[in-house]
Parts: sequence; structure tokens; C-alpha cells
Amino acid sequence: MRTQHTRCVLVLGAMLCLPLLSQAAQTPPAEPTAAATGQDVDNSRLNQRDRDGATLTASDQTNDKSDIKVAADVRRAIVKDKSLSTSAHNVKLIARAGVVTLRGPVQDAGEKAKVEQIAGGVAGVKQVENDLDVKSDNH
Repeated sequence: MRTQHTRCVLVLGAMLCLPLLSQAAQTPPAEPTAAATGQDVDNSRLNQRDRDGATLTASDQTNDKSDIKVAADVRRAIVKDKSLSTSAHNVKLIARAGVVTLRGPVQDAGEKAKVEQIAGGVAGVKQVENDLDVKSDNH
């Protein structure tokens, strides 16, 4: 009786696992990651630069109401321009006492200049520090 019960449990378990194994066999292998292919991750050089403490990061954004308003207004103006890439819409920006620092990748030099121009045209912005990086052709 016990061996018959054990055999039944094994058969049922195998029947339940077959669809999973079949699906796994049909799933194409994942694309190799940048780390697996020996390439640098797109922003590894930039992340290392940010760790040195000499450059502003998002954590340097103050909680001052006017700084928060300027940052929100700059973000709104950048996102409003639909000619910009998603990368440009998502640049990091830090507003401190009217100085807006822009960081992150953009598609090309023209987009870099356009984002700076948009930020500079926002009320309350006294100066723009443009630390945007143009994406290289191999990324």
C-alpha cells in the first residue's frame, strides 16, 4: 500500500512538472549582459565619477521651497518638449540657489544645448551648469 501511494505521488509530480519543463525548453536564451560580454556597463565610468564627492548628485538637492519649485519647473519644461529623447527627459537636475546643474546622458550635442537652453529659460534660474554627457555611438 505504501509503495503504491509513493508511486502515485511520483507520477502525479512528474505530470505536474512536464508542462514547466516543456515551456523552459522552448524559451530562447537570454541576451548576454554587458558584464558577461566584457563591455563596460553604459554608466559605470559615470557612477565612479559620482562617488568622489566632487560632483553634485540628486542627494545634493535642497529642501528649500524655492529650489524645489525651480527644479520642478525645469523638469516640466524639459518634459514638455516632445522633440527631446527619453534620455533628455530623464536627465538628473539639481537646483540650488538659482543654479541648476544638469547631469546624465543625451543623444547628441544639439540635444545637450537644447536642454541647457530650456533650463536657462525657466523663471528663477540664474545659471545653468551643463554636465550632460553625449551618448557615444557604441551604446
